[in-house]
Amino acid sequence: MPLHVPPAPAPALRSVLTALSSPTAVSEARTPSLLGAQGPVSPELPLPVHVLDRITAEGVSATRLAGWRFLIRCGERAVAAADTILTPDGWTFSRFFEGPYIASTELALRQAESLSQPYQPRLLSVPGLYMLTLWLHGDRTADGATGHPAATDLLVPLAPAPPGIAAHRPHLVAELLPVLTHRATPDRLLGSPA
Repeated sequence: MPLHVPPAPAPALRSVLTALSSPTAVSEARTPSLLGAQGPVSPELPLPVHVLDRITAEGVSATRLAGWRFLIRCGERAVAAADTILTPDGWTFSRFFEGPYIASTELALRQAESLSQPYQPRLLSVPGLYMLTLWLHGDRTADGATGHPAATDLLVPLAPAPPGIAAHRPHLVAELLPVLTHRATPDRLLGSPA
């Protein structure tokens, strides 16, 4: 089933396009793959990035939207990513970066495409465990900027995943959140950066 990628705010996309056209922004990003890209690059697959701020003992989660992430594609693969954040003046470009989460995100999205149920892809960061997951939300028509993981949504840990949690294995939220509850203390979840 195809994934239903939520539309990113237009100002977020414009800020990434502006940054991509800025030689200074690209050269200061310390992303060799982006600097060495042969051919045109384009921002694709905008994914809302939610942060898991709190998990209660009952497995209830509190999340907040931290930004939008765009995969920067050159040819057949993503070479980097661009993050945007919401400021008092609106959505703005935050940073370019590269690393293992880029390829891991692409792999998880390809795997999700083969699932029988349609999903809306999002990213869910668990800073207390230094963990990033592809969050496959069951309500594909929902506003990508809002909501919390439903018990029947899927979380796919991206590589590198914390020890003892298999990367690229889909987990129901109802199954994975209790595991995360035992692994992270509330203070670590509340005080960690996104």
